[in-house]
Formats: sequence, C-alpha cells, structure tokens
Amino acid sequence: MLAAIRRRPQACASPEFRMKIEKDRVVRFHYTVAEQGQEALESSKEREPLAILIGHGNIIPGLEKAMEGREAGDSFAVDVAAADAYGERRDGLTQRVPKKHFGAQRLEPGMQVVLNTNFGPRAVTIEKVGMSVVDVDLNHPMAGKNLHFDVEIVDVREAKPEEVEHGHVHGDGGHDH
Repeated sequence: MLAAIRRRPQACASPEFRMKIEKDRVVRFHYTVAEQGQEALESSKEREPLAILIGHGNIIPGLEKAMEGREAGDSFAVDVAAADAYGERRDGLTQRVPKKHFGAQRLEPGMQVVLNTNFGPRAVTIEKVGMSVVDVDLNHPMAGKNLHFDVEIVDVREAKPEEVEHGHVHGDGGHDH
C-alpha cells in the first residue's frame, strides 16, 4: 500500500503526463506506416521516437490532425487520405536533369534517389536514363497513396521559445544548431 501512495504523487507531479497535443508543443512518438491494406513500409519501433513541433508543417497534415488533443501514453491507428498525406499524384511533373548531378550513381528506371536542388534535397524517381540526361518524376514517392499509421505517443511537452521561433525541435530527437 505504501508503494501505491508513493506512485500517485509522482504521476501528478509530472505536468507533461497529462499535457494535450496542440500547436507549439513538442511530441515524441513511435509510428508504423503502410499503404492502406499493405505490409508496413517503415517503423520507428527499433529506434528513437520521432520528435516534432506541432503546428509547423513538420509532418503530413492528416497525421498531425489525428494527433491533436491526444496525450502521452495514447496509442491509435489512423488512415490518412493521399490529399492529406503527400498529395495527389500529378501527371506531367517530370524534369530532365543533366546526368552529372547524380554523381557516379548507377541509375535505372524506377529507382528512387535523392537529388540535391537549390531548395534542398528532394526525393525523385528515375523514369529514363540517357547518355547525358536523366528524366525524373518529381512527385513524392508516396504521392497518390492512402496511408495507414499505427501511432504511440511517448511524451508531450511545451516547446522552448527558440524551437517555436525556428519551427522545429532542438535537442533530444530534434535538431541542434
């Protein structure tokens, strides 16, 4: 009975335990994602939880919306339509890129590679490889796909002022400057 009495104050002493997910809060969570009706594509279960700042576009909108109002310890499943995930697939969203921008990579149609652009790295799919140019599909590889997520909320905390200012998490599970 003494152990039960000791546990109760510890649970109440931690405000993060009951903190709800909302804008400008940091959430650490585990996820498993799959195309609806398919096998899992990726999971964070075997590594550190993902840490994001809510309300700053750091994850797909449909998943962020499904997290709102939840708290540490919650587990849930959610289906996210393509429009609320990586967007609908857009026909004709291709570009011809000089082959030199891919370095010494051996390229084949259907391959997904990361191309460094003026706007940062971008995942592209190789469509056609020529002698000096490569045709790439600029749609995100997950565009047009309805996704299923299994999510476990690990913890929720208030964001630090500099995290809100920078729009992302700093420190453990985030980005350091």
